[in-house]
Amino acid sequence: MTMNKPRNVVVAQSGGPTPVINASLKGVIEACREYPGTFGKVYAGFHGIEGVLKEELLNLSEQSAEEVVLLSATPAAGSIGTCRYKLKAGQEEDFERVIEVLQAHDVGYFFYIGGNDSMDTANKVAQLAHERGLELIATGIPKTIDNDVGDSEFKLIDHTPGYGSVARYWALNVQNANQENMGSCPPDPVLVLQAMGRKIGFIPAAARLADPNREMPLLICMRESDLSLDELADRVNDLVREQRRAIVVVSEGFDVGEIGEVKDSFGHTMFSSSKMTVTQIVVNHLNEVGLPATGKARGNVAGTDQRHNVIYASTVDLEEAYRVGQKAAQIAAEEGSGYMATILREPGPIYQVRYDKVPLEAVANSERSLPQDWIAPSRVDVTDDFVRYARPLIGDSWPNIPLVDGIQRFTRFQPLFAEQKLAAYVPQAYRKA
Repeated sequence: MTMNKPRNVVVAQSGGPTPVINASLKGVIEACREYPGTFGKVYAGFHGIEGVLKEELLNLSEQSAEEVVLLSATPAAGSIGTCRYKLKAGQEEDFERVIEVLQAHDVGYFFYIGGNDSMDTANKVAQLAHERGLELIATGIPKTIDNDVGDSEFKLIDHTPGYGSVARYWALNVQNANQENMGSCPPDPVLVLQAMGRKIGFIPAAARLADPNREMPLLICMRESDLSLDELADRVNDLVREQRRAIVVVSEGFDVGEIGEVKDSFGHTMFSSSKMTVTQIVVNHLNEVGLPATGKARGNVAGTDQRHNVIYASTVDLEEAYRVGQKAAQIAAEEGSGYMATILREPGPIYQVRYDKVPLEAVANSERSLPQDWIAPSRVDVTDDFVRYARPLIGDSWPNIPLVDGIQRFTRFQPLFAEQKLAAYVPQAYRKA
């Protein structure tokens, strides 16, 4: 589907950011320049779909080339912002407002960078535009550190941009933790580390990449491990008796009972906002049960540094995030609406990928789980098949992050916003009853 004249573009981000999310944004911006007869001005919905609803459209076409180039070295979502606002059934005014804003600014292309909920939003916008007779091409760009977009057969997408970098974070940090634990084990024999991963264990599973030959006293406890606290304590104590120490990587979604959970607008538990952490409950239980050593268990809770610490970004992940953003623009220009750009792994022992498209409706609100046959029989480890899957994603070199006066130089966009043409609007979910 090709439009008769260049039409403007809106690109937006949603949900939790990743270390490489801006690489996808860069891919969209730079690829749109290669289609001058197709794409007009490129705007960003400032803080995601909320920015579209509020008609806060940041002009990316007027930003300096230097700032766009720096996007690949800029983590998280500080460049154009993200949100956790979901367009839900019954919020008809919100849907109509999106269409009004897109029409007012001659927008013919909508790119949404995000996870499964974001693909649902992109799909809904595409459907509504079609119903209203609006020429709008909506394209999804995958993003999530959880690696839970798509299907468990890996036919829709092999892995999501963002996951490789968080996997690398855990591979390197578990190595560091092992040095700490090895040197401090008489007084501190057990170190419990909490990894992100609400219901799906791809992130904690990546801890095994630190020790593929299984030389560390490492236990990995995912939500899918289905262990009780007492069973976990037994595994830890057995390991301490055998090796005098233990490192335990536990998923934030590991079932420890009531934690006073807090949920976001998508209905997802926000573990870093809840009253208790899983790590603290595990550490308390281990110390109450008692360890077969003189010291105590201690805990470290990694927070959003897992997804905003760019020095741990995977160079493979950065490149793929950029390429999938480029592919999204190509799909929109050459093949039409209703697709998500995707990454598919080629068969064979040498890691290679290709970039393709899948229908948005196939991935909207999808949720991939960690394959059961990648969970070791012990339930406190993953298999070598998982290691073979994940190892290529973390790359083999450090990312190139520019420093100025000793500190990182990130993208700094100028506040160049499109002139607002519509009346002010408050998103429906934020209105008082």
